[in-house]
Amino acid sequence: MIEFLGQNLNSILSWLAISSLFIFFFSIFIINFVIKIIPVDYFDSSKRGLSPFKTSNPIIWLILFITKNVMGYLLIIGGILMLVLPGQGLLTILLGLIFSDYPGKYKLEKKLITIKPIYRYINWVRKKSDIEPIKLA
Repeated sequence: MIEFLGQNLNSILSWLAISSLFIFFFSIFIINFVIKIIPVDYFDSSKRGLSPFKTSNPIIWLILFITKNVMGYLLIIGGILMLVLPGQGLLTILLGLIFSDYPGKYKLEKKLITIKPIYRYINWVRKKSDIEPIKLA
């Protein structure tokens, strides 16, 4: 193993550098895209309730539910990795938490969105795209 690493160290470091750059730029792109599609009133507690889509199209709802959760958990894992790699770790974790479904989700999201640097960054991205800022209620 040590011999392999010694012989291939330059290749391994090159792949790590390329992977890190790809992850960094991909995370910026995907995070900014997701920030733009968060509804303005997402954190308004009076708007929470059962989705009419769930009862009218249960099969499609289940497929979307599974897809959304898989995507959310992948974002959470990526965000945790970005805490030590280049990228926007906390923001990626927040977006993963928004996509995932679990008990206490809304309370945790609300707590994270009130962290000033996260809230400012989200609204800065939205403002650059002429999208109304997220409202906290």
